[in-house]
Amino acid sequence: MSIVADFRPRLRRIAHELAKFGSVGAIAFVITLGLGNILRGGFDLGPMTSNALATIVATTFAYFANRHWTFRHRDRSGLGREYALFFGLNGVGLVITELFVGFTHYVLHLDALIWFNVATVIGTGFATIFRFWAYRKWVFLAPEPAEAPAPVRGSYAPAPAAFTAQQSVKR
Repeated sequence: MSIVADFRPRLRRIAHELAKFGSVGAIAFVITLGLGNILRGGFDLGPMTSNALATIVATTFAYFANRHWTFRHRDRSGLGREYALFFGLNGVGLVITELFVGFTHYVLHLDALIWFNVATVIGTGFATIFRFWAYRKWVFLAPEPAEAPAPVRGSYAPAPAAFTAQQSVKR
């Protein structure tokens, strides 16, 4: 298949995955922001601790939703491997978000809950871009293309579909 002919189905597949990924991410984000606000505002935990604990809970939800819905058509490489990679890559995403939360609180000295939320939203946006790319690349692998069996040496191999009866007469 040519590159141009392969582009539209590939783009459609990525858009479909991205839509599902976004849906799961939106729910995980509500979990992160809601629980983060409860921990930060209600229990008076620090901003980075609140964000980290909320992210761990949301990550657990996101793994199962992405595995069984968003990327269910992709090859499975083992629950343990996927789960470890997923949490490791979410750790990187958490660091990205924590940089925004920490910078806002400790460098800019913006301590109000609204600034915690703003930093969480912006940090999560950058972390989401990283996560989508990383999940597709390392966690939920693309299915292996089916290979055509190699013809056995000395056996009859059927002619390609483009080979016509008129061409056989010219031989």
